[in-house]
Amino acid sequence: MKRDYPDRPLVGIGIAVLRPGAVLLVRRGRPPSLGAWSLPGGAQKLGETAEQAARRELLEETGLTVGELRLAAHADSIHRDPDGRVRYHYTILDFAALWGSGEPAPGGDVTALAWVAFDQFAAYDLWREARRVVAAARTLLGV
Repeated sequence: MKRDYPDRPLVGIGIAVLRPGAVLLVRRGRPPSLGAWSLPGGAQKLGETAEQAARRELLEETGLTVGELRLAAHADSIHRDPDGRVRYHYTILDFAALWGSGEPAPGGDVTALAWVAFDQFAAYDLWREARRVVAAARTLLGV
């Protein structure tokens, strides 16, 4: 199914990777969020479980692998064109994980990444839903 002007919502996957005091953010290199900072993640592929998709996306976009993944939250990302038609629609399942080791490096459609302190989200213009997901992940993981 095509990503723009889809016939139905697509399943997106996000991963809030936390370490003490910070979360890993990536800068998007293509629409619908070109240039925006967000959690790592992307579209689930046919035949892939949600957890498999989360691990694949995290590896592709950051080069990282993590241990246990825990489902933290969900979000809906709906983008309309100037005529009001739905151009992009993702229902996003967000996972939480603790960073273990390794230095992340941008990959896939990611142009940059950063470990961002929990009180610095405004400087990255982080979407309010992503902020909510990070808060849920922090509670779930005790970070």
